[in-house]
Amino acid sequence: MILIVGLGNPGPKYQNTRHNLGFMVLDKLAKKLTPAGKTNWQFDKKSNSEFIIHNSGFILAKPQTFMNASGFAVKFLASHFQLPISNIWVIHDDIDLPLGKLKIRFGGGGAGHHGVESIIQQLGTDKFWRIRVGIGKPIKSQKSKVKSQKSVEEYVLEEFEEVELGKLKNMLKKAVEAIRVALKDGPQKAMNMYN
Repeated sequence: MILIVGLGNPGPKYQNTRHNLGFMVLDKLAKKLTPAGKTNWQFDKKSNSEFIIHNSGFILAKPQTFMNASGFAVKFLASHFQLPISNIWVIHDDIDLPLGKLKIRFGGGGAGHHGVESIIQQLGTDKFWRIRVGIGKPIKSQKSKVKSQKSVEEYVLEEFEEVELGKLKNMLKKAVEAIRVALKDGPQKAMNMYN
């Protein structure tokens, strides 16, 4: 059994923000994998997560704990389903990758991503798979002589701009394809194909 976790923040306020890219990928994947694209997310109070158990041997989960506490939900789900940590795949936004880029890797630090850091802290290890989807860095303003830069916190909680939507759509499609390859042939194969 594989646990595929998309990271994001719950509620309509955050629905289309950069930080919710993990949720967006999981929603697209769920539609692709279910008959007629109908998804039936169930809410579990104990894990504070929405999830779908797929008959092909994997679970899709969206923690509803807010980003910084994602690890609590992941730890509960991994324990409840008695999964080895290496069978956890986490999908999250990454400012160190340009918008449209995708990188799959096993292990490593959180690189400042509070959701990933929470998971590492709660699991006590970094030995799980990550599907990192790029959002790029905040761009310095060219309008004033004094260049101001948005904080990372402000940037990740903003919605994608209209000019970014084409790249976003392509990246969501690519991420779903990569996960499907990983489910069929293993994450190493997907890493070799999509990194």
